[in-house]
Amino acid sequence: MFEIELSRDNRISIDQLPENCPHCHRSIEPQYKGNNVISEDFVELYFRCPNIKCFKSFIATYEREYVKEYHIIKISLGEIQKKSFSDSIQEISPNFINIFNESFFSEQHKLFEICGVGYRKALEFLIKDYLIKINPSESEIIKNMFLGNCIKEYVSDPKVKKVSERAVWLGNDETHYIRKWESNNLEDLKKLIYLTIHWIEMEELTKSFETKMPNKK
Repeated sequence: MFEIELSRDNRISIDQLPENCPHCHRSIEPQYKGNNVISEDFVELYFRCPNIKCFKSFIATYEREYVKEYHIIKISLGEIQKKSFSDSIQEISPNFINIFNESFFSEQHKLFEICGVGYRKALEFLIKDYLIKINPSESEIIKNMFLGNCIKEYVSDPKVKKVSERAVWLGNDETHYIRKWESNNLEDLKKLIYLTIHWIEMEELTKSFETKMPNKK
């Protein structure tokens, strides 16, 4: 527990200080700067990030649990984090990166009912853009084909096929009224997307070395 002085005659205990700055996302020991007592049950505490490259302020809201003991319930939003991807993924599907980060944005805002739909769309752009890259003459066919059929038709590696198929299954669950995979969640979907990314990156890296180092006659 940590003691905070709200005023000269009023001190409270809080269960924890914010552990990360919502702006620079570094692990911190925040500097306490003031407060706003909303009611007997809720108090806002003002903090500043001690990181010299940040120094930005934010608010942590606490709810009363006992007479003078409060627990943290939320921290004000700061700079939204973005996921970065390799140069090969950026070249293959910039749309995937945009859609993925918009979905990640909604997830950070706790919009869990819609971010899964966005991740499913990002997955489709990633797979189709890659399949179009390696099968340019069949671009229009791939664009108009169901994603599951694209995987069956154009993905040859059996392990990759299994991973990407399951990513589609979980992605489809995010768009349907009834879920088929109750034991899986959003984190599982993202893991499968990252596995698909890993497959594409390995394929591209292998091709680059085959080009640089062709078989000797």
